[in-house]
Amino acid sequence: MSGNGTQIRVLVVDDSAFMRRVLGKIIGGDPQMTVVGVASDGREAVTQAESLHPDVITMDINMPVMDGLEATEHIMTQNPRPIVVVSSESREGATGTLRALELGAVDFVAKPSAAIDLDMGTVRDELLRKIRVASKVRVVRTASRTKVQLDPKGTGKTLIQPAPVLPPLKTMSAASDRFPIVVVAASTGGPATVMQILPRLPKGFPAAVLLVQHMPAAFTAQYGQQLGQRAGMRVKEATHRDAIETGTIYVCPGSHHMRISPAGCIQLDDGPRIDGYRPCANVTMESAAAFAGPMAVGVVLTGMGGDAALGAQAIKKRGGFVIAQDEATSTIFGMPAEAIKAGAVDKVLPTEAICAGIERRVFEMLGQVAGKKA
Repeated sequence: MSGNGTQIRVLVVDDSAFMRRVLGKIIGGDPQMTVVGVASDGREAVTQAESLHPDVITMDINMPVMDGLEATEHIMTQNPRPIVVVSSESREGATGTLRALELGAVDFVAKPSAAIDLDMGTVRDELLRKIRVASKVRVVRTASRTKVQLDPKGTGKTLIQPAPVLPPLKTMSAASDRFPIVVVAASTGGPATVMQILPRLPKGFPAAVLLVQHMPAAFTAQYGQQLGQRAGMRVKEATHRDAIETGTIYVCPGSHHMRISPAGCIQLDDGPRIDGYRPCANVTMESAAAFAGPMAVGVVLTGMGGDAALGAQAIKKRGGFVIAQDEATSTIFGMPAEAIKAGAVDKVLPTEAICAGIERRVFEMLGQVAGKKA
């Protein structure tokens, strides 16, 4: 890995010779980076990743012979390297990009509609910044496949765990009728981590989940759809004035900040970035703390920077509960570390324990409420 002052060695993978030249020019123009190889398809990428040992790979998705998804899965299974996907913002491009992130790619950069525009300063700066971040990531064999539990008696049948008996869905309508609200905040490495956690929450889960993932607006609708295909809970990209319901995951659009109104509805705000972020997790967490008080749960996942630390403090101050992902399972430990430093975290858990941690806290809160009513 780079990070000791040496140059960041980058392998560029794209089936377009023009794009390889453009990307090579951008990367080679940075004094801290060098292009150590180029590949025109996934098979070449796998071979060169093995022989060149690059610090970072930029990966196209749609390629002949072997596409970027298959190449990403192979690399992350056999010879893990930090991968930054460079793909289009089309629906097809978004689907492939999000799948690559599930398979272990660190981050992505969206190609502008006109390829020649990739030389624009904003895209160049984003690409170089994400390569720098990726070069510092500790990668592991993270290619993900859906795992099933098989019958230990050897029948080959999948064991289906019985669904817990849960209360009926409720809509937030009055202060006396409030229920747990879970706010999940994630950035770099978040899509894969979220896909390991939220689909495990059961259908009819007696809380509402608000997900704030740092992601461009062109990707969040597709992200919600793909999460919905895996999750037991209902999933939707949040819209303005949605009445918040239990058993539902609300994905914050990448173009807006998301708050909870005093009436228990979603409020979306397309105002400027806050502390450099839009969406800003602090905004959502602070509104959840103000609305739900001790029935708010904050979950701070992998990500660069310090977003969610102030929000976690607000939840903690109102009597809520905060979980942070541990360093060992975080792609980037920045966001969880800042929340921990702020003294706002109750539990630090690895990815595989976070879902159970959320469930435990929610059912504890509901038990406390039921006890008070009795």
